[in-house]
Amino acid sequence: MSNQNLENFSFKKYAWNQFKKDKIALICLYLLFLLIGIAVLAPVIANERPLYAEYKEYTLYPAFSSESRTDSIFKENGSLEEVLQYDITDWRTLDFKKVVWPLIPYSPEGMDRYNRDYVSPSGKQRFKNKEGEITEAPKKFRHLLGTDGIGRDLASGLIHGTRISLMVGLVSMGIASLIGIVLGALAGFFGDNKLKMPRIKYHFTLIGLFFGFFYGFGQRKYAISNGFSEGVVSGMVELLISTGIIILSVTIFRLISRLIKINKLQEEIYVPIDTFVSRGIELLNSIPRLLLIITITAVVERSIWIVMIIIGITGWTGIARFTRAELLRIRSLEFVQAAQSLGFSSARTIFKHALPNALAPVFVSIAFGIASAILIESGLSFLGIGVPDDIVTWGSLLNLGRQNLEAWWLIIYPGMAIFLTITIYNMIAEASRDALDPRLKS
Repeated sequence: MSNQNLENFSFKKYAWNQFKKDKIALICLYLLFLLIGIAVLAPVIANERPLYAEYKEYTLYPAFSSESRTDSIFKENGSLEEVLQYDITDWRTLDFKKVVWPLIPYSPEGMDRYNRDYVSPSGKQRFKNKEGEITEAPKKFRHLLGTDGIGRDLASGLIHGTRISLMVGLVSMGIASLIGIVLGALAGFFGDNKLKMPRIKYHFTLIGLFFGFFYGFGQRKYAISNGFSEGVVSGMVELLISTGIIILSVTIFRLISRLIKINKLQEEIYVPIDTFVSRGIELLNSIPRLLLIITITAVVERSIWIVMIIIGITGWTGIARFTRAELLRIRSLEFVQAAQSLGFSSARTIFKHALPNALAPVFVSIAFGIASAILIESGLSFLGIGVPDDIVTWGSLLNLGRQNLEAWWLIIYPGMAIFLTITIYNMIAEASRDALDPRLKS
């Protein structure tokens, strides 16, 4: 390669060109974008309320309105004729002047009482028309993939389940990535003999961490669970409060350590960060992950956000190992040593100079982790111990199929969705691993 080509060389472009050579992975990447689009547009694709409707001189957008909304329909003389309660109105029986229905005119939690008891996709399906007569369902209002035992549409459940599955993968691995990257970077950069601290401050910091976790999470587990049951914002506020308790506890104990002036206790010792992180990784890996998650979910209240947090907290070990290994390699390179010789702080050296050059293999681990998180959530929902019963996921649909093996569509279609999504992430991760292999940089 000529000097000019070396100067114009961009590893990002090189890695992308290497990735594109794997046609299957490229197709999987486009399919992933399609899944993301389906997840974002799920309320528009599958909804029992029309997207647009003209009803008795009124223009309505029911699918984009709140379920708690109520519209009063008046006659020409001003007297009240009808009240539309968006959450209980059967929109299919209204006489619209114009109407635009979603592709799937059913919501995942909506129950069709005329098509209960596991109606198959090709079976006879009934429909109540505008005149109140029970007839054969028209093509537009057929349940394309069948229904479950209480009349919920499977196609709508699969579409909205896409949002849950992708959200579980991204949020849980976001938490795992934050923990794993920070701990792995600290362990790899400092090791066991690079960070010094007065003996008394070291021991009081450990005591502060113990009391912080005890009072921040051990004593507040029900407050956190109740917060997430009330809403995402309330749950995040409770988590921030617990995190603040940990920081406050550590700060108080470190301040107390300054008051102790015994010379022996003021001697500086090395902080074995690498040992702590490595032993934590070994401890978590020694416990079967699924068993640990089942145990925790049995203690706290069932919530989709609690499940994501638990998967994230228990899934950081692989990311930490990759980050630690890369920092062990990078910390001896010239640009890191130059940053240290210029007097940059350790935090700046780690997070601004060393870490950005160590994340390529970490991204591959994150991609594999997303697939693993989706699979774990599906397994928990299949066992009936994951998300609440009112939330439709691919695993909960599989669980319904287990209850009635004759309803093959409740097994085949959710199983295919889980299999394809896991395969997509794994193929993208494998192609990324080949494209980002550091040995190919030369």
